[in-house]
Amino acid sequence: MNSNIAEPHQAVEMITDQVLLAIRQIIQAIDLHSRYLVKHHGLTGPQLVILKEISKKGDLSVSELAKAISLSQSTVTGILTRLEKRGFVMRHRSEADKRKVIVRLTDKCEKFLAQAPPPLQDKFLVAFKDLESWEQMMILSALQRVVSLMNAEALDVAPILATGPIESYDPFQNS
Repeated sequence: MNSNIAEPHQAVEMITDQVLLAIRQIIQAIDLHSRYLVKHHGLTGPQLVILKEISKKGDLSVSELAKAISLSQSTVTGILTRLEKRGFVMRHRSEADKRKVIVRLTDKCEKFLAQAPPPLQDKFLVAFKDLESWEQMMILSALQRVVSLMNAEALDVAPILATGPIESYDPFQNS
C-alpha cells in the first residue's frame, strides 16, 4: 500500500525536477551566450541589441530607442554611456527639439556590427516562428504559468535574452 502512495509522489518529484532542470538549462544557455559576447566581442547582450536596433532604424532619440527595445530610458542611457566611451555611438541634441537626444552609430561600430554575432533571441525567434501557431501558444501559456508560479509577474523585463544585475526584486512579495 505504501508503494502505491509513494509512486504518484515520486512521479510528481520527477516531473518537478525535470521542469527545474529545463529552467536551469535556459538560464545557463543565456548566461553562456552573455559570457561569450563579453569575452569575444566585449559587449553585453543588451548593448548588442541596442546597437542592432540603431543600425536597423537609423538615428533615434533615446526615448524612441528605449521604447523600441522595451527597456527603461534610464537603463538605455546608462548603456549608451558605456557604448559612447567605447566609441560605438555618438549622442547629440536634436536640432528640431533641443530636449531630445539623438543617438547615431559611429563608423567604428558599423564595422564591428558587420562581424558581430546575432543576439541570442534572434536564433530563438527564427526557430520559434517555424513552429505551428498552436505550439507557440502552448509554449507561451506554459511559460506564463511558470512566471506566475515563481511570483515574477511584477518584474519589468525586456524581450532580450541576457543575464545581468537585477536592481530590486523580492521573490517573496505578494506570496
